[in-house]
Amino acid sequence: MATRLAFWRKEVEESLSDEKHAQPGLLADFILGSQDGLVNVLGVLLGVAIYSRDFGIILAAGLAATFAESISMGAVAYTSTLARRDHYLSEVERETREMRELPDVERGEVREIFQRWDFEGAELEEMTDRIIAKPKAWLELMMAHELNLAPVDESQARRSGVLVGIAAIVGSVIPLVPFVAFRADIEAGNILNGIVGSLIVSAVTLFLIGWYKAKATVGRPARSGAQMLAIGIVAALAGFGIAYLVGVAGI
Repeated sequence: MATRLAFWRKEVEESLSDEKHAQPGLLADFILGSQDGLVNVLGVLLGVAIYSRDFGIILAAGLAATFAESISMGAVAYTSTLARRDHYLSEVERETREMRELPDVERGEVREIFQRWDFEGAELEEMTDRIIAKPKAWLELMMAHELNLAPVDESQARRSGVLVGIAAIVGSVIPLVPFVAFRADIEAGNILNGIVGSLIVSAVTLFLIGWYKAKATVGRPARSGAQMLAIGIVAALAGFGIAYLVGVAGI
């Protein structure tokens, strides 16, 4: 789960890095938590519903998955953010040592960065000298543009963990609501209304999450919404398919 969370956070944060967003990580965390919570709980609910057809078991499974998922996601978000902070600090220490012990090599790396930005000749040397004369600016330039790393603090890790956990609860409750709404039908033996209702509500929510992500950045809302919907529903239907096969096999 940690690997998956790190991958999706990277993808979403990169897509939310437009300059008009001061804190893209917050929106990325909410999208990640809500999407993951919705998809996982939807898969659990569909699988349990098709296998048991018992409202009490469906509700218990949904609530258990909701809180287990939210705690797990929040903890992973917190620890993975702390890991990013520790990695950043270790790279700061290494880069600082190299600036002190290998100044000529590090100067050459500064020149390469400015050359990528089309500085040439005397202007290139002047800019390099200006940066080298300011150790703090020099270090921050190397961290950001040589190593492509951004600073992370512990408060950011706590914020990320809480937000992902809350978002996971919000997302997890969405596919559960239709089963509660159709409780009478389920208890009467008609599980289909709960399943179809949960799929529809979840599909609409996934589409809106993808749509909003694109609207908040520079993507195409319809395409982003369709991608989010397709990925989420396919993942959720996997749980449904496994439970159905188990039921058919009579295990």
